[in-house]
Amino acid sequence: MEQETTISESIDAVAEKVRYDAACKRVLAEKIILAWIMKESLDEYRDCDVNEIAARYIEGEPQVGTVLVSPDETNTDGRIHGISTEDTSLTESKSIYDVRFLALTPDTGEQVRLIINVEAQDRSNPGYAVTKRGIYYCGRMISAQHGVEFLHSDYDQIKKVYSIWVCLNSAEERENTITRYSIREDNLVGSVKEDPRNYDLLSVVMICLGREQSGIDNALLDMLNVLFGTESDAERKKAYLKDKYAIPMTREFETEVSEMCNLSEGVERRGIAKGKAEGRTEGRTEGLMEALQNLIRNTGWTVEKAMETLGIPSSERTNYEKQLNLRQ
Repeated sequence: MEQETTISESIDAVAEKVRYDAACKRVLAEKIILAWIMKESLDEYRDCDVNEIAARYIEGEPQVGTVLVSPDETNTDGRIHGISTEDTSLTESKSIYDVRFLALTPDTGEQVRLIINVEAQDRSNPGYAVTKRGIYYCGRMISAQHGVEFLHSDYDQIKKVYSIWVCLNSAEERENTITRYSIREDNLVGSVKEDPRNYDLLSVVMICLGREQSGIDNALLDMLNVLFGTESDAERKKAYLKDKYAIPMTREFETEVSEMCNLSEGVERRGIAKGKAEGRTEGRTEGLMEALQNLIRNTGWTVEKAMETLGIPSSERTNYEKQLNLRQ
C-alpha cells in the first residue's frame, strides 16, 4: 500500500509539473511579453517601443507547443509561411518548440522566425549544454525552410532564425544574465566585408533569471524575475507588471498568471515535502552507518552480524557494505 501511495504521489507531482510548465509557456506567449524579450535581446528591435513590436512586428498568434501538432494540420495547403510547433523529418526524431512565431524586422520588413523555450530544469543544466540544443533548433528551423520558404538552390530566400531560452532556475554564476551567440565575420587573411544578411542567419539567446527582488538594473530581467518568481502572489505580480511596465491586464492574461502562480505553489510544496522526505531518509542512513562502524570497531563482530543486530533490512545490506568499503 505504501508503494502504491508513493507511485500515486509521483504521478500527481509529474502531472502538476506538466500543467505548471504549460502555464508558463502560455504566459510567455503573450505578445507584450514576447515584445519585451525581443526589444532587450535582439538588435533589430532595440529602438522600438514594446507596444509597437507587439502590434506591428509579431505576425499572427504565437503558437504554444503544449501538445503534438500533426504537420498535415498545420500546413494543409503546403504554401510558404506554414509554421508549426514541431519539426519532423524522415530520419530524425520529432522536436517540440515551446513558443514559435514569425516576426517582421522594422528596417527591411523581412520575415524572421523565432522560437522561445522555457528551460525550467534545475540550475539551467539538464545534463547537456542548452546552447548546443539552441543551435540545433536553429539548424532545424533553417533546414525546414527548404521547400517552404525557398525551392531548389534559391538560398537567398532563407529567413533568419532565433532560439531564445528563458532559464527559470539558473546556476548562481549565470543568474541575471543575457547572453547571445551568433555568427560573426572573422577575417583571417585580408579584409573582406560580406553583407551580414548573407551569414548572420541564426542566433541563440540565453536569458538566465535570478531571484525576485534582486534589484537588477535591467527591465527584462526584472520583469521576468517577478513574473516567474515565487515570492509574490498573483495579485502582487499583476499590480507590479501593470504599474511599472504598463502591461495590460486582460482577463485572459490575469487568468493565466493566476493559474501559473497556483500551480507554482503546488509544485513548490511538493518539492519541499520531497526534500524533507529525502532528508529523513538520508539522515537515517547516515545514522545507521555510524552505528554500524562503531559496532564493528568496538565488538569485532562481522559486518553481517552487526547489520542483523541493528535490524538493517536484507534488501539494503549490499548498499551499506559498499559504503563501508568506501569509508575504509
